[in-house]
Amino acid sequence: QVRLVESGGGLVQAGGSLRLSCAASGRTFSSCAMGWFRRAPGKEREFVAAISKNGGSTFYKETVEGRFTISRDSAKQTGYLQMNSLKPEDTAIYYCACFLGGWVTGRDFEYDYWGQGTQVTVSS
Repeated sequence: QVRLVESGGGLVQAGGSLRLSCAASGRTFSSCAMGWFRRAPGKEREFVAAISKNGGSTFYKETVEGRFTISRDSAKQTGYLQMNSLKPEDTAIYYCACFLGGWVTGRDFEYDYWGQGTQVTVSS
């Protein structure tokens, strides 16, 4: 079992920044490839970013690449999503997830554990 707890969400003006954290407990964090997903009001959950178990591989949703950076600190058992140049369309509940497989994926059905989410609201 892996328990994931997100934090760092909030209200920010367009152009601002937030850093989301995902604290893991239970099974060793290093066994997880990690992903961030989001669900905007009235929309389905979508992939945002993913990082491999050793942090050596990352990939992003096209519309966030260059603005968002995913990272992880295995010593702290924590993953991060640094979000810069935020736009109103980034408003959503953001979820982190753990995938126990051996690759990096953006497909949500492949993830094994999920956090409860943290709200990000970007005002115009």
